[in-house]
Amino acid sequence: MVRNAQATRQRLLDAAAKEFATYGIAGARVDRIAEAAQSNKAQIYHYFDSKEALFDAVFNAICVESLRATPIDVTDLPSYAGRIFDGYEDHPEVSRLVTWHRLERAGSPEPLSIVLASLQDKAGEIAQAQNAGLLSSHYAPAELLGLILHLSDLWSSSTPEFAALVGGKS
Repeated sequence: MVRNAQATRQRLLDAAAKEFATYGIAGARVDRIAEAAQSNKAQIYHYFDSKEALFDAVFNAICVESLRATPIDVTDLPSYAGRIFDGYEDHPEVSRLVTWHRLERAGSPEPLSIVLASLQDKAGEIAQAQNAGLLSSHYAPAELLGLILHLSDLWSSSTPEFAALVGGKS
């Protein structure tokens, strides 16, 4: 049987994404990931060195895909926010992984470069639109971007009680 390293690695990433979204880093088990990927624990350590490095690879891949799928449009920030919201609705595991990242990687010495670069680029686009008079400059670019991002995530991270308040949407 011919082995396909890329396919094995992708199966491990896919299985790990589900495991980490459900249990976080601390609760995830490499034996469950290996079983779900139809692989073995040795392959996880071969490709990723550690469970934490596997989480980082999963999180990085999700960041790359999310950033690619949802470019900012400074001329229509409400639509941009709506597309982010739709992404969370279509892929609830993304919001859970972001939450686990915030909870379990909060003390990381370095921010993820892909996320930081994306945020800086978006804040820069907002600043340019503000300078051109296309957007109000009431908020600093980073503050406006933060408001948009957090409002977009509001529904996916709200309590079941709040969801019931607004019509049973969870």
